[in-house]
Amino acid sequence: MSETSIHPSAVVHEKAQLGTGCQIGPYCVIGEHVQLGDECNLHSHVVVDGHTQLGARNEFFPFAAIGLKTQDLKWKGGTTHTRIGDNNTFRENVTVHSATSDGDATVIGSNNNILAYCHIAHDCQLGNHIIMSNVGTLAGHVTVEDRAIIGGLAAVHQFCRIGTMAIIGGCSKVVQDVPPYMLADGNPASTKTLNKEGLRRNGISDESQAALKQAFKLLFREKLTISNALERIESEVEKLPEVAHVIAFVRNSERGIGK
Repeated sequence: MSETSIHPSAVVHEKAQLGTGCQIGPYCVIGEHVQLGDECNLHSHVVVDGHTQLGARNEFFPFAAIGLKTQDLKWKGGTTHTRIGDNNTFRENVTVHSATSDGDATVIGSNNNILAYCHIAHDCQLGNHIIMSNVGTLAGHVTVEDRAIIGGLAAVHQFCRIGTMAIIGGCSKVVQDVPPYMLADGNPASTKTLNKEGLRRNGISDESQAALKQAFKLLFREKLTISNALERIESEVEKLPEVAHVIAFVRNSERGIGK
């Protein structure tokens, strides 16, 4: 592992904690309460501030701004946090804001690919292996589960949830939850079909794909109420983990699902 390298033009607070092998490029700014894990790479003009903790091998491209104060007008002060895992990529001009309330955190997991101009607002909770395409925007308190894909220029409303392996089409306006394993598109977005390509790429078995297809039809094609659709899924569809996740996700939805 190489030694940490800091460009002479970078401004790194003396109390910031940098792991081994970090590369801090020209004109970067790192604040007092920042912790960088090993081998993080800040190419140039990157700002990391606030009470921000990053794991190892995160890569930041020019003009990314991470951990700064929330844009939420409800902010009343206090100590808020941004916590980010390992092996994430943040492309040019990405913004990730800290939480709003004292003690709370915006959280991003590991192995995510956040493309140029994306915005992750206060109090968002992101899992692992997520892709956000260019100019994808998450409002406050959005939850994104593992291996979801958010298309370019898509905007997700506050408090919405994006399920595991779901995919959102480009330019979509998401105002309700997108169930796991589904494809949503439109303005406002509605659930169109299974994310078949995503299921295939992630090694979901043919048995599970068939069960999910049956669950999709009951939820979105049979003109049933949500409660009736869930009852039929529980009684008619094979009890596989992916199906159980869909049932739990839909049942716990507070904003409803985009039908």
